[in-house]
Amino acid sequence: MNTTLPIEIQGGPGNPLGMPAAQFLRDYWQKHPLLVRAAFPGFVSPIEPEDLAGLACEEMALSRLIRHDRASDAWQVQTGPFPEDLFPTLGDRDWTLLVQDVDKWDADVAALLAHFDFIPRWRIDDIMVSFAATGGSVGAHIDQYDVFLLQAKGHRRWQIDAGPNPPLGFRDDVELKLLRQFTPTHDWVLAPGDMLYLPPGVPHHGVAEDPCLTFSVGMRAPSAAELMGDYIDTLAASADEALRYADADLVPAQDPNEIDAEAMRRVVDALNTLRFGDPDSLGDWFGRFITQYRSADVVAADDEPRSRIEIEWSLEHEGGVLQRHPHARMAWRRAADGGRLYVSGHDFVLPVADAQRIAASERIDAGIYASLSVAGRDALHELLESGFYQWLPQDEPG
Repeated sequence: MNTTLPIEIQGGPGNPLGMPAAQFLRDYWQKHPLLVRAAFPGFVSPIEPEDLAGLACEEMALSRLIRHDRASDAWQVQTGPFPEDLFPTLGDRDWTLLVQDVDKWDADVAALLAHFDFIPRWRIDDIMVSFAATGGSVGAHIDQYDVFLLQAKGHRRWQIDAGPNPPLGFRDDVELKLLRQFTPTHDWVLAPGDMLYLPPGVPHHGVAEDPCLTFSVGMRAPSAAELMGDYIDTLAASADEALRYADADLVPAQDPNEIDAEAMRRVVDALNTLRFGDPDSLGDWFGRFITQYRSADVVAADDEPRSRIEIEWSLEHEGGVLQRHPHARMAWRRAADGGRLYVSGHDFVLPVADAQRIAASERIDAGIYASLSVAGRDALHELLESGFYQWLPQDEPG
């Protein structure tokens, strides 16, 4: 760790990093942990523990319950959905409820993501919310992705090992990937509004000092194996059957049983034919992949789609508003022939202005719709038909 950089600083109103975003990205992002006191001064949690428990009872929510027996140091993990009558039986110590993708379920939680717009939105995975009873924890562990841990309610003690080459071996007696050894170099108690940033691979351990809520803003960080697997699958699906191992330069074999160096050279040549020959093809693959990666829900089409005329009439004359489906992931990029819009694994060829505008618009009203080209309106109509946008109820504020 670079000891010349402070590991604890003060934030303030409108300054959740305690420094300009460019400085944070240069000095800390994927390099060093950072505790920002009062990153969100006076923070009031938009949800209560009861709300989280209710969400954990939903069939489509991704939830886990982790219980720790201090006497035996045993850990128990259960996955949801959970029955409502479970929570009153859990007692007041040593358990934690975690729910993924809470930003997809609660608009007020999702609004927090605007504070992290210095990171590309397609890099942000979700906001996980955890409630911990006093003493509740998930054990000492590491994450393979960047995470911002915002204390939302109550107090949590965080310990981290920011030393060089910390031991990373896992226990083999528990279902969770818990560290066998953990020697903290820093120890803090976080209050509401405090935020701890951890780059990948930093051992950490959080324990509730009292009943508390913690918001975890996690990043999408596919492994090289995941990238390669999807890349190869995409290439193989579109490969020409005529592209094969070839040896037109074959000479008489000295040993017919040997795979010689020339054979291996031809194997490499054959594999090299299976690659995207231009940057746009590679970009289209990645755009589809990253907007579909780790999707928690499948967006379904509307059972009663409206006609194009009805859609435009509602937008222009009835104040209709289209709301993006919370599980729809979007990104865009510049291509050689204009722009590309990527939506949960789908791609659209659009003018750059359209791709940029749709990707940025959680809601589409008459003004935004009117600003789109014909191609942009066609894409939006297709997205609505596929369920990636939904009609906002007329009595809900825009």
